[in-house]
Amino acid sequence: MTERVQLAHLPTPIETLPSLSALLGGPQIYIKRDDLTGLGLGGNKTRKLEYLAADALKNGCRTLISTGAVQSNHCRQVAAAAAKLGMQCILVLAGEAPDEPQGNLLLDKLSGAEVIFVPKDQRDEALEAVTRQAEEENRKPYLIPYGGSNAVGAMGYRHAMHELKSQGLEPDWIVFATSSGGTQAGMVLGAFETGSKSRILGISVDKPAREFTETIAKIANDGARLLRLETHFHPDDILVNDAYCAAGYGVMTLAEKEAILLFAQHEAILLDPVYTGRAAAGLIDLVRQGFFKPDEEVLFWHTGGIPALFAKPYCEDLL
Repeated sequence: MTERVQLAHLPTPIETLPSLSALLGGPQIYIKRDDLTGLGLGGNKTRKLEYLAADALKNGCRTLISTGAVQSNHCRQVAAAAAKLGMQCILVLAGEAPDEPQGNLLLDKLSGAEVIFVPKDQRDEALEAVTRQAEEENRKPYLIPYGGSNAVGAMGYRHAMHELKSQGLEPDWIVFATSSGGTQAGMVLGAFETGSKSRILGISVDKPAREFTETIAKIANDGARLLRLETHFHPDDILVNDAYCAAGYGVMTLAEKEAILLFAQHEAILLDPVYTGRAAAGLIDLVRQGFFKPDEEVLFWHTGGIPALFAKPYCEDLL
């Protein structure tokens, strides 16, 4: 069993969305507020980092290293976790350094992270070089994969599914943003352990469904071996909808903008333009299509990311 260090404010609350549900005229929609996990303005990565950071500490590491985009929510929470635990942090961000830090990048720097900018096609090479240098300098690095998505990180959402069961809700559908795959892999693991009948539907923010289902199944199977579970997950067992990512990663279309405004103006809930905005846009469209039955219960799992709202170009394009 993997060890855990407490970083998140748990359990996160579940709320009904009566106004949005009525407006869309479909099923009853709930929301689980993982934007309120607390660490460095919260988000889903905090759950993963409870296990990843514990593994780093167990192995005597002193420096957390990870990678992502310039407005990475994951990297923001890695930096916050390092600050909370008295560790150093190095972030390798794919993209050009902006003229001034905004959104997540501002919070990276406030948390004391060392930030290195590299071209996207050189990210993996740079990450290896940075880790090697940290080892040579005896900084005892611990490399956290993109999105915190591996078997150890997946334990965060395996635990979250147990949490959901303890809160007394077993929705017909769970809908959320999926990208690096660790969140969905953990949900699949937790659903297996708890016997949940909820259908777990990831809305892809950037990649084809088949690529995701293979990645998620692999992480889930790695996690099952870690837990010594006698089960095997096949890519065909994983539900991913890739109908809403054609514009590309991080591109806010009219659909994301509408979703952000609907949630804000009807439920006073803020979404981000990259992940939850896209997932909510998918949810809204599926409701309008009649994908969900009127008597079903749908849980939208908010994975955080709100600081990106305050970064250009998003803050300029929303209103």
